[in-house]
Amino acid sequence: MVTTTNEFKLFSCPRKFACYAGVSPFEHSSGTSIRGKTRVSQFANKKMKKLFHMKAMAAICKEGELANYYYRKVEEGKSKMAVLNAIRNKIIHRIFACVRDNRNRVAWRYEKTIQLLLFEP
Repeated sequence: MVTTTNEFKLFSCPRKFACYAGVSPFEHSSGTSIRGKTRVSQFANKKMKKLFHMKAMAAICKEGELANYYYRKVEEGKSKMAVLNAIRNKIIHRIFACVRDNRNRVAWRYEKTIQLLLFEP
């Protein structure tokens, strides 16, 4: 992730990087019709998207804040992939918060996940 973002110089905010990684949902509309589900962009960095998908899957397999969020949203009726995408977005935002605040460690349970994401090629 460090090399993809050029040490976080290419992306100023996590929302832009989430869009680049294919995590941000876009409304699907055509003309006056707005009845489509939200979709993610197909023009994404597939390697980063795959990396965040695997980290999100690992986060929901363990007990913790993100797993509780996942099961609560699925129970409310959200689709599993939509909730998984939200978790990927949360992970991106947490990484950018650590970089912004110049923190090495995070107060959430999966601090090793962030360290792995930061230093994987």
